[in-house]
Amino acid sequence: MNMRNQWPVLPVVAGLASGLLTGCGTETGDAGGTGTSVVMGMSDDVLATDPASGYDPGSWLLFNNVFQSLLSFPKGATEPQPEAAEECAFSDSKATVYECTLKDGLKFSNGDELTSKDVKFSFDRLLKINDPDGPAVMFPTLSKVETPDDKTVVFRLNSSDATFPSKIASGAGSIVDEDQYDAAGLRKDGQAVGSGPYKLDKFDDDEAVFSVNENYKGTAEVQNSGVTMKFFHGDQEALKKAIKENEVDIAYRGLTAGDITDVENSGGDSGIEVVEGGSAEVQHLVFNMDDPVTGKLGVRKAIAYLLDRDALIRDVYQGTATPLYSIIPAGIGGHNTAFFDTYGARPSRSKAAAALQDEGVNGKVKLTLWSTPSRYGPATDDELKAIAKQLNASGLFDADVQSVAFDQYEKDIADGKYGVYVKGWIPDYPDADNFTAPFFGKGNVLSNNYSNNAITGTLIPRTAAESDRAATEDDFGQLQDIVAKELPVLPVWQAKQYAVVRDNVYGLEYCLDASTVFRFWELSKG
Repeated sequence: MNMRNQWPVLPVVAGLASGLLTGCGTETGDAGGTGTSVVMGMSDDVLATDPASGYDPGSWLLFNNVFQSLLSFPKGATEPQPEAAEECAFSDSKATVYECTLKDGLKFSNGDELTSKDVKFSFDRLLKINDPDGPAVMFPTLSKVETPDDKTVVFRLNSSDATFPSKIASGAGSIVDEDQYDAAGLRKDGQAVGSGPYKLDKFDDDEAVFSVNENYKGTAEVQNSGVTMKFFHGDQEALKKAIKENEVDIAYRGLTAGDITDVENSGGDSGIEVVEGGSAEVQHLVFNMDDPVTGKLGVRKAIAYLLDRDALIRDVYQGTATPLYSIIPAGIGGHNTAFFDTYGARPSRSKAAAALQDEGVNGKVKLTLWSTPSRYGPATDDELKAIAKQLNASGLFDADVQSVAFDQYEKDIADGKYGVYVKGWIPDYPDADNFTAPFFGKGNVLSNNYSNNAITGTLIPRTAAESDRAATEDDFGQLQDIVAKELPVLPVWQAKQYAVVRDNVYGLEYCLDASTVFRFWELSKG
C-alpha cells in the first residue's frame, strides 16, 4: 500500500474499473493460444520481474500474467475465486486460519510440478526478503504457512483478517518455483518462472515479450498467441505517435486527458478508438490535524463547502474523472455518499462563512495548498491552483499553491510541515478495507495526526473479522460518516480508466476493472 499509493498515475489511463462486467471465466483454461500476437505500449516502466520486489502497476501487470495465485479475480468481479486452488476457505469463525487445496496437475512454465511447498516457499520468501519496494507490507497478519501434504496449504494469521483472500489474489500472492528462486535474495536476471497463462521470453529496457504457457492450468482462456509490451518511459508524445502510426495496437497508461479527447473527437476516422472503464483510483485533499490553520474544524468545513468538484473535472480533467463524495469509491462494497450528504454537491459560500464564524475565525484565512508535480499525474498542480482560485473567489480565503519535488514532499509531510496536501491512491485489492484501514487505522499512511477511537478500536477490527464482506456495509457506512463529520481528508475525484486501441483489437473491456488485473489473455486482434 505504501508504494502503490505513491505511483505516478493519470486519472485518464490508470486506476481500477468499478466492476460493471460479469462472468467468471471457465474452469480449465485454453493454454494453446489463438490468433496473432498483440503489441501494447505503456508509459510506465516495469520495475521488477520478481514478485518479492515489485509493488507498482507495471510490475503487477507482469505478475498477473506470468504467475498464478491461489485465487484470482474473474473479469468484472471484486470477489476472488479459485485459480491455482481448487478451493479455499476460512476454517475458523475468527478469520485467522485460511486453508486452500490445490488443483491437480499444476506445473510451472519450465515443466516443474507446482505443489504446496512452492506456495509456502513463495510467502516465506516474500516475508523474509521484506524488500522495501515489495508487497510484504500487505501481510502483517501472516504468522505461519503450513503444508500438511502436497496439495494443502494452511495460512495461520496472528489476528482476524477477512480480506486475506483478496490479498493473496493480488500480485502479492504470486507463486514462484522453489527450485528457481533464492529463498533469501531477489532474482536479478530479469527472468521469471511462473505457472500463469504466459511465459516471459524477453525483458529489457525497451520491451517485455510474452508467449503462451502451454503448461498453464487455470481459469483463463487465451485469445492470442502472445503479447509484447513496449516501454515508453513516461514519454507521452512518443506513445501517442506510436498508436497513431500503428506501431502499437494498444496505448495503456500514459496518454493525457487532451489526447483522449482528441481520439474521441476523431470519431474513429483515425483507425483508433477509446475504450473506457470506471475506476477505483481516488484522490484526496489531506488535512494535518495538528496544523494551526487546518487543525480547526471550521476551516476544513469551509473548504469542503467551497470545493467545486464539477468545475475541476470539466476544466482540469476534461471529463476524464468523476466527482468523489466518499472515502470508499463507487463500485466497491460499502460505498456511500457521506460527503455529498453532509456538504452538498454545489459550493455554498454562506455555509462556508457560517462554519468559519462558528469557529471564531475572522478575516481571510491564509492557506497554502501543497502539491507535487507529477507523482499523482501531470495535472495535479493545475488542479490545486484551480482549488485555490475557488477558495479565493469566495472572499473567505487567501490561498496559494506550492509544488515540491516528491522526495522532499514526502519528508515534509512526515515532519508535519504542511497544513493541506494532496494524496492519490490505487487500491491493492477491491475491498473497502483497502480504502479505510491504510488511512484511518493505526500507523496510517497519511501522516496527518488523525485518530478516532471508534474507527481504530471497533469499526476496523470488526470489519476485518467479518468473512461475509456484504455484512460489513453498515460498519463501513458508520466509518465514512465519522470521517465526513471530522474531515481529516476531503475526497476530490475518482478516476475513469482508458486505453486507446487500434480498431481491429478486441477484449480491452475485460482488462479494465476493479480487480487491478490487466488480462492479456482477453486480448485478440482481427
